[in-house]
Amino acid sequence: MNAAVLRCAVCRATLGADAVWPWRCPNAPEGDSAHVLWRVAQLKPFRPVDDPNPFVAFDSALVWSTLAEARGMDIEARRALVREVDDAVAAVDGTGFRVTPFFRSGRLSSALGFAADGGVWVKDDTVNISGSHKARHLMTILLHLIACERLGIAPASERVRLAIASCGNAALAAATLAAAARWPLSVYVPTQGDPWVLERLIALGAEVVMCARQPTDPPGDPGVRRFREAVADGAIPFSVQGTENALCLDGGRTIGWEITEILGAHIDRVFVQVGGGALAASAGLAFADAGVHPRLHAVQTEGCAPLDRAWQRAGSLTPEVLGATWRDFMWPWETEPRSAATGILDDETYDWLGIVQGLRDSGGASIVAKEALVIEANELARSTTEIDVDPTGTAGLAGLLAVRDQVADDECVVVLFTGRQRGGE
Repeated sequence: MNAAVLRCAVCRATLGADAVWPWRCPNAPEGDSAHVLWRVAQLKPFRPVDDPNPFVAFDSALVWSTLAEARGMDIEARRALVREVDDAVAAVDGTGFRVTPFFRSGRLSSALGFAADGGVWVKDDTVNISGSHKARHLMTILLHLIACERLGIAPASERVRLAIASCGNAALAAATLAAAARWPLSVYVPTQGDPWVLERLIALGAEVVMCARQPTDPPGDPGVRRFREAVADGAIPFSVQGTENALCLDGGRTIGWEITEILGAHIDRVFVQVGGGALAASAGLAFADAGVHPRLHAVQTEGCAPLDRAWQRAGSLTPEVLGATWRDFMWPWETEPRSAATGILDDETYDWLGIVQGLRDSGGASIVAKEALVIEANELARSTTEIDVDPTGTAGLAGLLAVRDQVADDECVVVLFTGRQRGGE
């Protein structure tokens, strides 16, 4: 029996445990990103295995592990593979994957007027690989690729180049993991990319492809367009967008599980910053799998809010309908995106279908934070927690500030700090 592991949110096609390259729906037309694959729902305990490495701790709930097990890779071999890759990542970055800090910030809670039985809990992923949560999304893709080599499905001598479109944390995470695995990687970046990031990418051995906006190009990110062209030519999508590679959502779920294993069902709200949308989509999936349902709030800035526009238009339409009429709801932001939270200025929210589903299931909502609140949130976070987090990483807190008058003082709320302040920023 080849039980379904992934299911398309739009056409309901499934991929079973025999799937070799489970990136995208088999029914998706070339160039169509609407057919996004989601993990078939399954309730799992918060921490199946007591281990500080999340990819060991949550092994039994991850897609790559399910696929490898179906082909004969037992639990000990999978754990050994995770530790081997983790050691290689640590050799490049100075740290491997570990469950990241999660705590109630007394100072931040007091500053916002919360009661002792409520308050703000902070999930700090700035201490993760390359200084953000992005490597979590990519680790499950890398583990699947290496497992396929070990199982004889793909020859290690003929490694296909990886590709990603990013000029920030996702690119750094991809280059770090690719360097650790000695896997060739091309990074498609806009011409206004951060010089510090570009230098680091080159130092890690990545090929950097500058992507200028051409006069004949339709609206949208030119880096994403060139990335998709590379994938169409055979590159592997090493992407933090679930629409391009479904396994990235799987890795992101580990963040949500680490939260639920501490607070369980005692979470009232979770505020998640949204750019491409994989983090918020993963959080919604993780909470559902753990059987907890805090209100999910997806936060964008007034300088770029394509998700909020889609949320307002979507009404009660199903993912099948929304996906089939994608461009009626989600299209590139018409003006040049601007905000101090530069890491969430994606022209489109690629994983918006998953976020809409998560908002509906939890009774949450989309929030657009004014730029002044984006700045205030970062200053408040840094002064009360002493975490060296950037404005992108605290944009979720800006969403809390925007609706603080609607949140009861005894509520337990969670914010995710996801990006470390860098170089010249």
